[in-house]
Amino acid sequence: MPAEKPQLSRYRDRMDKAVSALKEEFASLRTGRASANLLDQIMVEAYGATTPINQVAAITVPEPRSISVSVWDRGVVVSVEKAIRASGLGLNPVVEGQTLRIPIPPLTEERRRDLAKIAAKYAEQQRIAIRNVRREANDDLKKAEKDSVISQDEQKRMESEVQKMTDEAVKRVDEALKTKEQEIMQV
Repeated sequence: MPAEKPQLSRYRDRMDKAVSALKEEFASLRTGRASANLLDQIMVEAYGATTPINQVAAITVPEPRSISVSVWDRGVVVSVEKAIRASGLGLNPVVEGQTLRIPIPPLTEERRRDLAKIAAKYAEQQRIAIRNVRREANDDLKKAEKDSVISQDEQKRMESEVQKMTDEAVKRVDEALKTKEQEIMQV
């Protein structure tokens, strides 16, 4: 089977996915106001399996400082409450029948700094993922050139294109991080 010419769009898509993943992680980081995405990462022990919270309850934001979780099955309410308390988000749900009201306490300065550090860690993980995609792309280009699928000039041109894509993706990660840090530090 002859080697095929590397497709740069494949690598761009993977870099875009890393940026999207970062934005999803940021959505679950707590800022001063309530967001339904805040609970996205929480897993609940239900029906003998670990299930995402949004598969056992409806999550709404009735006001800026509280979240409402309407659990569909009365038997899972306690598990949902435990999962929210154990999530490390510093939330204390108030159980009212099959509904949990979660007041969002204002963030302390120390907690804001911790969240900013966590955001920076998420961003660094995605920068590493992007650089791994770049390394893989460059390895594929070198192999394609060695196998005479592309010329050396074409390899150099494509490598500089991959570097441009990498720089652009890292810049988007940095911008997302800066925005999130401002959102977290805003009192």
